[in-house]
Amino acid sequence: MDLDGRLICIFGGGGFVGRYISQALLERGARLRIAERNIKNAMHIKPLGNLGQTQFVSADVTKADSVARAVHGCDAVINLVGVLKGDFERVHVDGARNVAEAAAAAGCRALLHLSAIGADSDSPSRYGRSKGDGEKAVLQAFAGAIILRPSILFGREDQFINRFAGMIAMLPVVPVIGSETRFQPIFVGDVADVAAEALSHDERYAGQTFELGGPEVLSMGDINRRIARLTGRDRSFVEVPDFAAKAMATFLGPFPGAPITADQYKMLQKDNIVAPDARTIEAFDVNPTPLAAVASGWMEKYTAHGRFGASTKAR
Repeated sequence: MDLDGRLICIFGGGGFVGRYISQALLERGARLRIAERNIKNAMHIKPLGNLGQTQFVSADVTKADSVARAVHGCDAVINLVGVLKGDFERVHVDGARNVAEAAAAAGCRALLHLSAIGADSDSPSRYGRSKGDGEKAVLQAFAGAIILRPSILFGREDQFINRFAGMIAMLPVVPVIGSETRFQPIFVGDVADVAAEALSHDERYAGQTFELGGPEVLSMGDINRRIARLTGRDRSFVEVPDFAAKAMATFLGPFPGAPITADQYKMLQKDNIVAPDARTIEAFDVNPTPLAAVASGWMEKYTAHGRFGASTKAR
């Protein structure tokens, strides 16, 4: 019970990552205040803890007054809010600054900020630049902030592995954009364990940035082939030429449902892996989980016979 009784405010706590971080913190005895624009989106967190262990507050990171109210009386703050499309600067920079300034003004002892590998103020992509600028804004306001930069996150509710699994289930021939781009996918549960450990010993990790990657480095093509094997699908994969991917991003990117945006195309021009000189997950004594070790628990729904196919066939 390392965090027994501490009140921790989590912005974006109702999302994919928030679910796992909340559970890890609750198991360590923390009290949580989940801050969401619409608190109905976070009510699934309540059953994860004991009676009275979780509370909810309506807040928007882009509105400083609501952020200040949310962190009042808290011992620590976590910012998980991020977007893949839209106004990156408003959310990743201004929003992050609002959270850090509010945490400092409230006298919180710790701040954990979730960024991403590729965060760089000189990045060619707006996403990468906004993440880099956001980190700077956070550290200017709260010098002891702990910054986590994960690679692509995977887990039962993710929007990465599930997206490709759905495509592979539907298409006999699967196009792959950025086939050679390398990733270091990390299990969301491992990131949650890192976050809990970081806040349990915040004085040890204060003011440091960590890049979090899983035990395997896989290309985009490798990931798609791995998913096909996990779901028992025999598929042909076609690498989309770079000029075609760029054209799709340029002309289709602005429209809803586009396979890739111009900014995502720019992000795919660089590998998403832990830098050789980075502080890593090893600092937290967390053993990263391979994709195959947990994916079978939810990939079965993408198999030819569905989740209950094997047992039905056996009968």
